[in-house]
Amino acid sequence: MKAIAAGIGVVFLSPMLLAGTAMMVAAASSEAAETTSSFSRCLGDVDTDAVTQQVTKILDGASAKDVKVEGLSLPAEQVPNARTIVATGRSLDVPQRGQIVALATAMQESRLRNLDSGDRDSLGLFQQRPSMGWGTAQQIRDPVYASERFYKALLEVKGWQQMTVTQAAQAVQKSGFPDAYAQWEPLATALQKAIAATFPGGGKDQPAKDGDTAKDTKAPAPGCGPAQDGSAYGRIPEGSVPKGYTIPKDADPKARTAIDWAMHQLGTLYQWGGSCTAAHGPDPMGRCDCSSLMQQAYAKAGINLSRTTYTQVNEGKAVSPDKLRPGDLIFSRGSAAVPEHVGMFMGAGLVIEAPRTGKPVRITPLKDWAILAARRVI
Repeated sequence: MKAIAAGIGVVFLSPMLLAGTAMMVAAASSEAAETTSSFSRCLGDVDTDAVTQQVTKILDGASAKDVKVEGLSLPAEQVPNARTIVATGRSLDVPQRGQIVALATAMQESRLRNLDSGDRDSLGLFQQRPSMGWGTAQQIRDPVYASERFYKALLEVKGWQQMTVTQAAQAVQKSGFPDAYAQWEPLATALQKAIAATFPGGGKDQPAKDGDTAKDTKAPAPGCGPAQDGSAYGRIPEGSVPKGYTIPKDADPKARTAIDWAMHQLGTLYQWGGSCTAAHGPDPMGRCDCSSLMQQAYAKAGINLSRTTYTQVNEGKAVSPDKLRPGDLIFSRGSAAVPEHVGMFMGAGLVIEAPRTGKPVRITPLKDWAILAARRVI
């Protein structure tokens, strides 16, 4: 641990910055008592160039009283901590994407402050808990140690580079608020870019260790909007439309018609074998099951689908689950050849479905689906 800390100091941090960082870590800022509720605003429109200029000034020794960093209320404390997180990631050969995950996590957990308290025995930048095996209280309060422990846990998550920032952070933290990390991705990205540029070769990304050369996938659109898997919507009450969702404007017109019709069936109870021709009527057999919801929704768009899940899996053409478009049918349960359930992708990481007996037609996040096959019927 000491070797890593020393390496960061020698390779990345100037003596002046090391001294400044140490002072920030050692000093208990009177402003650090600021509540996290004041940081709930959307940070989707971060000016990356402006953040880079502001952060660079602080790292060059400018007083935080004269420099304001968008999204940071205590930059004199927060910027050095962010730099430690990035420097530690670089010392461990963690790719840029992993550094952004770490920064977003620390922003959500501590607002980039080295806290000496938290929920139960949580401490430090990442609110790690001694009782959960993250280290001693003294170790966790060391920003370098805390950053290293976070990165080691992240690198143990299989496929983390293919996850959204929110998914990767949650895989490590197992937070009670798993969707909260997404809001910090734009600012974390801007900070990583600004800080990495101050290091030798900082403009170049680095592969992870242990032969993990998987390239970073395209990140979701920045901002406080939904993640690509629908996780940012949080819990969706059954039979309701998540706040903020609209049918994507670029969706095929026939898909828009099918999605809109299906949404009008929200809240109606599932009926196995039901025709979905009168879901709001008194006859149970007029209600929808999973495949009749798909059939009738597309019938309103002028497209004829067969009646059952087993046959709908052969309709249209196959598409990759990572290239879904609004209106695509996705299949789960059973097997890819003989699936037992079907839903319709709505865009924004959401799926509409008639799930099972006793449940209403509802919208669920894509992350809850183990997709066996996907078909495009337009």
